[in-house]
Amino acid sequence: MKGKTLAALLLLPFALFWVAFQLAPLLWIAINSFWSDINERWGFDNYSDILTSPFYLQAFRLSLDISIWSSIYGLLISLVAGYSLHRLGSGRFQRFLMSFTNMTSNFAGVPLAFAFVILLGLNGCLTLLLRHYGVLEGFKLFSRDGMVLVYTWFQIPLGILLLYPAFDGLRQDWQESAALLGAGRWRYWWHIGLPILFPALLGTFVILLANALGAYATIYALTTGNFNVVPVRIAALVSGDISLDPNTGGALAMLLVLIMALITVVQQYLVRRSYLNAKPS
Repeated sequence: MKGKTLAALLLLPFALFWVAFQLAPLLWIAINSFWSDINERWGFDNYSDILTSPFYLQAFRLSLDISIWSSIYGLLISLVAGYSLHRLGSGRFQRFLMSFTNMTSNFAGVPLAFAFVILLGLNGCLTLLLRHYGVLEGFKLFSRDGMVLVYTWFQIPLGILLLYPAFDGLRQDWQESAALLGAGRWRYWWHIGLPILFPALLGTFVILLANALGAYATIYALTTGNFNVVPVRIAALVSGDISLDPNTGGALAMLLVLIMALITVVQQYLVRRSYLNAKPS
């Protein structure tokens, strides 16, 4: 009991920080999102304005579109890259690649936007080179496709770090046994490998989706706030670039939290079903 009491006391400062910087701001945003400065009353006016506004609905649509596709692309690339790193073993080159991946997972925000402008901007070095050979004629970095490319780039290192430990659950003798029974590589992955990795894949996808939905610095640095996504709209309402309305910004944030909560609930349900189906009857 003394040890548990000491451990609880040591965790108390972390609990206070969590309440002060996580729980309290969330509660403040949730409560004040129901206050309308225009009508000066409590209610669902902010939510009604958002859900009936084509401008805000477009922001949610673009945010989900970019986030979902960049998460899918990032997950697929991370799956192949993580498996390749796992097959390398624990040599020096593998440790170097993992360290490099860990470093690049923090390469986002303004530095990443600046790097893409230099490479693939209107007069970027790769843009001019590829246009010279007629490869990159219709591509624009500041379009929807450009945003998907940028988001996918910073999703890949995070996806690799999250998926790499999951490959330890795959045993080499399972693939050898499947081969002895006549199953090819594709059949092994479809019936054995991917079902075992399914919880990790789904969990990684949800984390990548949350990472993309909340991304702000990169897209703001690229477009200076002219691309209509939810984080940019929240920042504009809070900072007051056009009009100061933090309560509507709070309502936008709570709708974003609700979307992520629904996605997480579906993810937990699918993971639970996959575990139940994996149990022998």
